[in-house]
Amino acid sequence: MNKILIKGTGIGGLTAAYELFIRGADVTITTLDNGFSNSASWYAGGMLAPYCEREGTEQIIEDLGIKGMKWWDQTLPEFVLHNGTLVIATARDIAELDRFSVRTKGHEKVDARELGNLEPCLAGRFQKGLFYATEAHLDPREILRELKNRLEHEGACFVAPNQDESQYDTIIDATGRERLSFDEELRGVRGEMLLIRTSDINLSRPIRLLHPRIPLYIVPRKDNLFMIGATMIETDNCGPATAYSMMELLNAAYTVHSAFAQAEIIEIGIGIRPAYADNLPRVKRIDNTIFINGFYRHGYLLAPAIAVQVADMVLNY
Repeated sequence: MNKILIKGTGIGGLTAAYELFIRGADVTITTLDNGFSNSASWYAGGMLAPYCEREGTEQIIEDLGIKGMKWWDQTLPEFVLHNGTLVIATARDIAELDRFSVRTKGHEKVDARELGNLEPCLAGRFQKGLFYATEAHLDPREILRELKNRLEHEGACFVAPNQDESQYDTIIDATGRERLSFDEELRGVRGEMLLIRTSDINLSRPIRLLHPRIPLYIVPRKDNLFMIGATMIETDNCGPATAYSMMELLNAAYTVHSAFAQAEIIEIGIGIRPAYADNLPRVKRIDNTIFINGFYRHGYLLAPAIAVQVADMVLNY
């Protein structure tokens, strides 16, 4: 049997490992002692939004994203929330909403009354929006833990890094930002996020607030938590978050609902998203090593489709 070593336990590595494992492959995965917290996957929003993401990207993002959504529904259906996405803008930025509408599909236009029916907490706050009913979201941290737990439960082997790679037939390198020093085409894009808690607001779905400078989103999670993200800064500096970025995120949340001003700040997170010039992921094969990288901000949306592609390559489908 083909022995496979997968390096990296971000969403790219774990989906590839799981896809190979359920097809009967002999899989070993390297993992760090600190678990997932060093990975950009840990700080992701978890939005499965192929239509919204198409706005500033290529058609392939939408196509692969739809495949990715189907994979999540088949693999971890109990973790996927199919409540859609709501896109809004303030009165002064309403032109951004019109532009977004023209550049995407899969939505219906909603007026203030319909918007309030979808999200009662936002009733009377916005005059119109776009509702993407077929989109979904998940909690990235739940997903990472569940994939790892399932692999361990079924007998996959997790080992420390720096293994003797000569004993493996195929190496899959999904180490994300660790490849920045070795792949000259890869760059780092810094993303900062906030995790806040309040019981004064209830949202059922991700809310995207359009802004000409920094469009942001709010994703509801369990236990009155909300993830607010995320900045996109062209640097691989993973130092502490800046006051400016935090003010931008908090101002966006306050714009959506003033009650966010009283929310508790639970966590400030920084992740470095690996990306290529076109912001599309790539699969490269050099000898017996397959490199998967460059998910940019689309990890949870695109990783399943890339995992299927990699499994097909390894198993010669």
